[in-house]
Amino acid sequence: MTNEKSVSETSRVILSSRNVSLSYNGKVAVEDVSIDVLRGDYLCVVGENGSGKTTLIRGLLGLLKPDVGSIEFRGLKRTEVGYLPQQTVVQRDFPASVREVVLTGRLNRHGFFPFYTRRDHARVDEVLERLGIAAQARTAYRDLSGGQKQRVLLARALCAAGELLMLDEPVTGLDPVMASGMYELFEKLNRDGMTLVMISHDLKSALRYGNRILHMRRRALFYGTTSEYVLTDVYRRMNGGDDNDGLD
Repeated sequence: MTNEKSVSETSRVILSSRNVSLSYNGKVAVEDVSIDVLRGDYLCVVGENGSGKTTLIRGLLGLLKPDVGSIEFRGLKRTEVGYLPQQTVVQRDFPASVREVVLTGRLNRHGFFPFYTRRDHARVDEVLERLGIAAQARTAYRDLSGGQKQRVLLARALCAAGELLMLDEPVTGLDPVMASGMYELFEKLNRDGMTLVMISHDLKSALRYGNRILHMRRRALFYGTTSEYVLTDVYRRMNGGDDNDGLD
């Protein structure tokens, strides 16, 4: 039975890292991390600030080259991975319409030929409707509220995504109502077949929505199912605030 499960899980792997170490600003930020992301996963990456979470995601995306180890995609290309980074001032003040911002999510698919096709425009229309922001398509992005901007950036990431979406603390700075709405969107996307890898400082929501947890402190202190995680000393220390192992 165990072997059957292993074979089944292996066939569902769409992204794997093996003994990956990554450096940032000349310092080792991620060390010897091995994970398998399965098709349909909702993987939440948690850990205190400076634990290597964002560096790991940047490595998985190919934005950083591993010092050692390997990263492999199976059944999809890097250009088919959607990415929602933390917002910057430039992103918040981007001088374009909502539709124009979302359309740029299709650029990676065109390589050296950055011309949008009918299929690209149709995909944008589909995503705008799906996220409930079609009415704001011609609105200036910089005139939107924080929650609306985050939906637009999510729409942009979805336009790039095949079946894998990576999110870096996507609800940071949002009020509780807006954050709850975003989590509901992520949950629906996952139910509809999108694989999610999300960095989160919100442990409660990570446990509520994620089916797998990766707890980082440069290395992987834990990687497995949510139900397994809550039985570990790693979780108990974080939940109880011992050893200064918080998320903030």
